[in-house]
Amino acid sequence: MRTPTLAELPPTENIWLEIDTTQQALRCWRGPKVLHECAISSGAAGSGERNGSGKTPHGWHYVRAAIGGDMPENAVFRGRRWTGETFSPELAKEHPERDWILTRILWLCGLEKGVNRGGQVDSQRRYIYLHGTPYEEPMGVAASHGCIRVRNPDLLYIFSLALPGTPVWLHGGRQSFD
Repeated sequence: MRTPTLAELPPTENIWLEIDTTQQALRCWRGPKVLHECAISSGAAGSGERNGSGKTPHGWHYVRAAIGGDMPENAVFRGRRWTGETFSPELAKEHPERDWILTRILWLCGLEKGVNRGGQVDSQRRYIYLHGTPYEEPMGVAASHGCIRVRNPDLLYIFSLALPGTPVWLHGGRQSFD
């Protein structure tokens, strides 16, 4: 895996992800072309980088690890490990307090020192992921604990393209790269 540099972002030819927390949308790009777009759910507490805030961090990140590629859809994860469980409505009733992390995990690492990397603003140490969520959870509204929730079918497609090292731009509204 090669870590991207800020000077080469966004990529002109390769896969990269854009997550707009204002629109609650994820776009998967190949260079200048959108390949896929879907609704997401980011932090209910809003946007922010501070550890313990429950907010979704902004800025350039990259996929540090892709977890769960050989697991079944709806596999339940805790601490980035499969619990051996598969999500179901019955399991949800047994554990109503759980924040479900399902199917796959794309673990993010910040690229911008002092913004989303290092100290109290380190996205990787905050365990910021893109992950699957139960179908009943709302999309298009901020409702997570800081991670990016994605519907399982969308996540499976993105997971197939966004290998470790893939750049991810999290922001709060369309911006120019100039």
